[in-house]
Amino acid sequence: MSQTIEEKNKELVLEAFDTLFNKRDYLAAERYWSPNYIQHSAHIEPGRDGLFNLIKSMPPTLKYEPGTIVAEKDFVIVHGRFSGFGLPVNWIAADILRIRDGILVEHWDVIQDEATLAQSKSRLPMFGDEFPK
Repeated sequence: MSQTIEEKNKELVLEAFDTLFNKRDYLAAERYWSPNYIQHSAHIEPGRDGLFNLIKSMPPTLKYEPGTIVAEKDFVIVHGRFSGFGLPVNWIAADILRIRDGILVEHWDVIQDEATLAQSKSRLPMFGDEFPK
């Protein structure tokens, strides 16, 4: 049974994020990000180099955890948690990626500080089943 384009694109994004953010294998990550990558994030300098340089500047404790992931045609949205990057709170992000011919070509994100149980009016965690420790 062959995968749909949406299934392939979701798998591609998860592999790309793990390769760059968790494994920090920049050479391998080049195969996932276009050299002409378009970056819309307010936190990241332009292009693939801007993204890679940001990750290189972060502590080795940086960790990315993916959560819910959805795809439609060439777009993938992944809800995830960034932790261990040197700020007092984790970031919860919805990353929106456009994929063309099996490579990430464009990115937008929505980022929010992760709330603690004491801060959460809903009393529900923003990511996963538990509040961060």
